[in-house]
Parts: sequence; C-alpha cells; structure tokens
Amino acid sequence: MCGIVGYTGGKEAYPVILKGLKRLEYRGYDSSGVALINSGLKVYKKKGKVAELEESVIGKDLHAHVGIGHTRWATHGEPSDRNAHPHVSNSGELAMIHNGIIENYVPIKNDLLKKGYTFSSDTDTEVLLNFIEDIKKNNNCTLEEALRIALKRIVGAYCILLVAADDPETIIAARKGSPLVIGIGKGEHFLASDASPIIEYTKEVVYVNDYEIAIVRPNELILKNLGNEKQTPFITKLDMELAAIEKGGYDHFMIKEIHEQSDTIHDCLRGRLLVEQSQIVMSGIEDHLEALTHAQRMVIVACGTSWHAGLIAEYMIEELCRIPVEVEYASEFRYRNPIIHKGDVIIAISQSGETADTLVALEKAKEQGAFIFGVVNAVGSSIARISHAGAYTHAGPEIGVASTKAFTGQLAVLAMMALKIGYSKGTISHERYLKLINELDAIPEKVTEILQDTSNIQAIATKYKDAHDFLFLGRGYNFPVALEGALKLKEISYIHAEGYPAAEMKHGPIALVDENLPVVFVATKDSYYEKIVSNVQEIKARKGKVIAIATTSDTVISSMADDTMFVPDTDEVIAPLLSVIPLQLLSYYVGIAKGIDVDKPRNLAKSVTVE
Repeated sequence: MCGIVGYTGGKEAYPVILKGLKRLEYRGYDSSGVALINSGLKVYKKKGKVAELEESVIGKDLHAHVGIGHTRWATHGEPSDRNAHPHVSNSGELAMIHNGIIENYVPIKNDLLKKGYTFSSDTDTEVLLNFIEDIKKNNNCTLEEALRIALKRIVGAYCILLVAADDPETIIAARKGSPLVIGIGKGEHFLASDASPIIEYTKEVVYVNDYEIAIVRPNELILKNLGNEKQTPFITKLDMELAAIEKGGYDHFMIKEIHEQSDTIHDCLRGRLLVEQSQIVMSGIEDHLEALTHAQRMVIVACGTSWHAGLIAEYMIEELCRIPVEVEYASEFRYRNPIIHKGDVIIAISQSGETADTLVALEKAKEQGAFIFGVVNAVGSSIARISHAGAYTHAGPEIGVASTKAFTGQLAVLAMMALKIGYSKGTISHERYLKLINELDAIPEKVTEILQDTSNIQAIATKYKDAHDFLFLGRGYNFPVALEGALKLKEISYIHAEGYPAAEMKHGPIALVDENLPVVFVATKDSYYEKIVSNVQEIKARKGKVIAIATTSDTVISSMADDTMFVPDTDEVIAPLLSVIPLQLLSYYVGIAKGIDVDKPRNLAKSVTVE
C-alpha cells in the first residue's frame, strides 16, 4: 500500500528520496514525509500529496547523506500531519516508516502507556517504534537486537525502515508480507517498496524475503533472519528501463498504459506464441505438464481486476481443457476452510505479486498439497517466489492505480495456458488450436486499430459524465468484461456502476432502467449474439440509454444503440482482450471530464499489501 524509500551513501539523500517518493506516490498519497540524519534527526511530514511536502520544506535544512521517506495510504488514523510517517520515538532518537498493519498494537500500546510513554499519532507504527525503543532500553541491547525481539512478539504484516540519530550511516530494514527491494550502488544503497525509485541509479537489486532483517550502510549490506543467522543476499538484475516509469508525453500514466497495450500484449506473446511452428512455448507449463494436464480441479484466486481475469480464464480453461475451475476472491478464500486435495492446481493472479490476501491463500493451499501456479507482472515478487511454477505477463511497470495493461497481459498469458494445456490433453482439435493461435497473434495489431482514433469514445464520455449510475451487461466471455468495465468506471469517475450477466437483468436490475440510466452492453458477435440483441431491445423498450461495444460493421446493434464503440472481429475466446479497451477509455475520459486525478483516485492504492 504505502510507498517506502531510503538512501545511504555519498549523495545528498533528500533529492534521491523525494524523487523516489514521487515515483511511489501511486502506492499511497494521503500524506508523505522524510527523516534525515545530520547532527541529529530531522523529520518533515505533511498531509496530502508529495508536492505539498516538497513545498513545505522550502528553506529547511535538508543536508544529509542518509534518510528515509514514506507516502501513506491510511489504515490506522485518518490522513493528517500527525499521522503521517516517519514517526519519532519518545526519546527523539529513533525514526521509523512502516508499510503494513500491526494487529496486536492495542495491548502493546496499553502496556507502554502504563510505563509512561506518550503518543502523538493514532497509528500502530508509532506504537511499534516505541515498543522497539522500550526493548532496547530495558534489555541494554543494540537497535538491531531490539527490532528482532519486537518482531517476534508482534502479529501482522510489515515493511520497516528504521534510523537512529547516533548511527548516521545505517538504515535497518525488515519485512514480512510487504515488499522490500534494496538497490546496490558503488558506496551507496537504495531501499524501496518496488524498483521504480531505484532503476535510475542501479540495476543490481536484492529482494528481501519475509522474516529477514537488513542492516544497510554505504559500503555494507548484511542480511539476517530472525534467528540472527546471516543470509546470503541474492543479487538480481532489473529488467526495467527508466522510460517505462515516466509519462513519455502523455497527460496521465493511465492513458499511456492503455495505449501501450498493443506493445505489452506483443511482449507477452513474444517468444511464446510461435505461429509458424504451431507451438506455444511456456517453460512454466512444459516443466509441470503432467500436474497441469492431470489436474482434477483448478482454483483461481485473485482480487479486483485480477479476479475478473480469473473469471474469463474459467471460461477458457473449462472450454478448452475440460477441467473444472472455481474462481475465488482471495480475501474470502483465506478465511474459509476450503476443501483442497493434493494435486489440485491453484492459479494465483496478481499484478504486483504482493497482494496480501492472495499470498496467505497460497500459503494455506500449499500446506495442503496443492500445486501453485503464479501469473504475475512483477519479477521477483512474493507470489512468484512462493509458486511451484508460473508465467510473467511482461506488461512492464504499471503506475496508474486502475489496472489496464496488466489485465490484458494476464488474459494473454491465461489464453496461452488454456490453449497449451488443452492441446496437450487432446481436448481441443488441431484446427481449432491453429485458428485460436492465429487469432491471438493478431490481437496486438487489432488493439492498435482500436486506439488509432478514440475521439468517438471521448465524445460518449462527455455525453454521459453527469450520470449518477451505470449498468454494464454482457454474456459468456463478455460478462466478466462487463464487471471490469463497471469497476473501472467506479475507480476512475466515482460514478456508481454495476456489472451483470445480461440474462440476469430481468431478475432485478431492469427495475433501475429509465431514460436517465446509461446501460453499457458488451455485444460483440459471438454465440450469445442473438440473445444480447434481445436484451438491448428490452432496455430500449424501457427508454434506457444504450451504449454498445459492437464488432466492426455490425449494423444491427449500432442501429439500436444510442452510442456505439466498435472493436475488430475475433474469436469469442479471446474477444475480451479487445472488448475491454473501449471500457478502459470510457472510464478514463469520464474521469477526465469530471476533473478527477485518474492516476490517483481517492481512497485507492496500487498494491494492496495489507488486509
């Protein structure tokens, strides 16, 4: 959720941290702050976006070679200056930033209050910091040892950066359930929630594992586990370019990432979809083909947009592979007592690879003997490491909070998975297989076609921007697309929207239809087409406003709809890769028309690493 950045080395720390905070602002933007060490501890923090922090420190002493910074997505305590990180201990000697939730902070706080500690915020973070200080004082131990003792006693998730006024070169860090990456430079180290603040300075990084503590100095990186045993840092090369995390002339990251989809889908397919050889090459599947083809059941666990990708994958896998599939919200799955059999395949879908609920769900399923297959975007992420096998989507960094290119990357991977497993099992004919791989290969070019002229979609968005509600309807493969369209509009425009299977409309939602309700039909030509035409007629008979996504040259739907957005023809199995793009654009342009910061919609953060 929150963004964390730290620096120790020969550079001025504040400019490095500030730039890092701006790049991490998509992870949280309720408040931000920095702690710098130079002849004492200096802390500056401010409610609001990073730009407000930057303005508030003009004229302040910012000289330091070590520092930590934070962008907050509020969990404990409302957004305010007092609840912003970093927090300072009662002695004024320690400062800490934290991403996560300490679940047992209340009894710890009550115990500290009895000892005379005072608190200037409502956060669990300040409680943990003073708990560490109390342990250090009472046990006459080092700060590192005090942190280790504290982490054994707390319950919850955390990524922590901790600095002390009397140790002006050292940052102590720890993680459990929240990501932390350390960049290795010459005589300097960089710490962050993800690689975006680091890529400008180095491509050599270490991904810290759960239950590890890092002691970081300009020329030294020590990793230990909670048992005080040294661990060998595994250095990874970043496969990311600086341009990927910059806007590149676009007004917003969201519209940039929508327009990148022809390239990102191509990158996802490249080297895997070999049309001339009639092959799909995916080592994560080939190395475990028996487990995947002999699965009696697959369970897809995901959250948000990734859950919608999972619903589409359910249709794909059941049709092409003839394997029963269940799709679960990870947040519900983890708290149930689900029936998991040894050999069940659990497919985890996550853009960040760090989604807290999904991680816990995987750990439980793995303990019960399930085979874990991860579909993630972030290389080196926790889900990638916990999985037995997997496939990266190769969508590149996604900075906009509302997922766009990550979603289509997931669909491309899942389509290839279903095709490869189905063809290996013999549940799909050679002719059908060849047709689908050729259709899939043509998707990037067709995405380019959709994006060449978006003026029609922009006009539709302007026309309906003042609507109070939207209804999104689809059938078959396009039903999850309708759900995704409704979610995007909610996220980006703050307009209430619901997605439904079109056939369910008569079981309740049709009561909402009047001349003021825009109803978006995902109505591309497929095996449900005749039925969806009837559903459109039912809405028009009740004076509803119909916005249709139709296949190019479809005159039937377009003659009935008030407004139409066209997409090229393709097979219904992979049609969601195209039909979702006008919905992404519609939500973007509605949000822009309403004056909303579409890259940072209120109350949302990019990666949900806490419950």
